[in-house]
Amino acid sequence: MWNIIQQESDSWDIQEDLTRLREWSNKWLLDFNIEKCKVMHLGHKLPTSYYISSKDGTVSKLAEVDEEKDLGVILTNDLKPGRQCREAAQKAMNVLRTIKRHFTRLDKAAFLILYKSYVRPLIEYSIQTWSPSLRKDINCLELVQRRATNLVIGLKRLEYEDCLRQLGLTTLE
Repeated sequence: MWNIIQQESDSWDIQEDLTRLREWSNKWLLDFNIEKCKVMHLGHKLPTSYYISSKDGTVSKLAEVDEEKDLGVILTNDLKPGRQCREAAQKAMNVLRTIKRHFTRLDKAAFLILYKSYVRPLIEYSIQTWSPSLRKDINCLELVQRRATNLVIGLKRLEYEDCLRQLGLTTLE
């Protein structure tokens, strides 16, 4: 649920929606895991608190968070994808290290199979959602692919763009 909060009274609408949602869940015997219900403020600093009642009638205050991970995508209260980019790059680099440890020499065909199967999906996972636009975030992801192309026999000394051309890959940007 979300709502635009311009004044403190606007938060009452969300609280009323939470109450109605709880009534609906009781009617249909669908219980909420209250520990998984969170509040994230995007762009305002008004003091708001939200509460939800549990099945036994206990009223709990919903936890306020600055960031939350949902389906593998990190959403922050400033809506910037920096943390998501760093984590995606870190996971991809860990896989690259594993590939480098287990395969001492990679030709183009073997590299493309490994890279497209295990590395690139980590970098591109749900990118439509977090879409990096800052140069530092794009460079963070591009560095992974740049290092990956160095694993291929005969491409280590070539410029990055030439490596991509020979491998039939595009920049991540």
